[in-house]
Amino acid sequence: MADRRRDTGRRSRQSQRGRGRRRYTPRRKRCGLCIDGVDVVDYKRVDFLRSFLTPHGKIRPPHKTGTCAKHQRRLAVAIKRARYLALLPYTAEHIRRHQ
Repeated sequence: MADRRRDTGRRSRQSQRGRGRRRYTPRRKRCGLCIDGVDVVDYKRVDFLRSFLTPHGKIRPPHKTGTCAKHQRRLAVAIKRARYLALLPYTAEHIRRHQ
């Protein structure tokens, strides 16, 4: 028993590297509007629409927000209507001031 070497676990770690190791796969984002059952995206809900805009005033892409194609189209139309009626800005205020 005195001749036994202490196993450092090095061999077992090396043999496990190639097999059985899972790669990170991010979960697909679910559309929050589908989950909430929203059918109509209203252009008058400015606070709700602002959550889909970047700080510079651009519309966030669906892979960032997790919205489905149907709701992304409806959001874009609602944001554009709100911009037209001056409820939302076309650009960020700090960008307009420095030009």
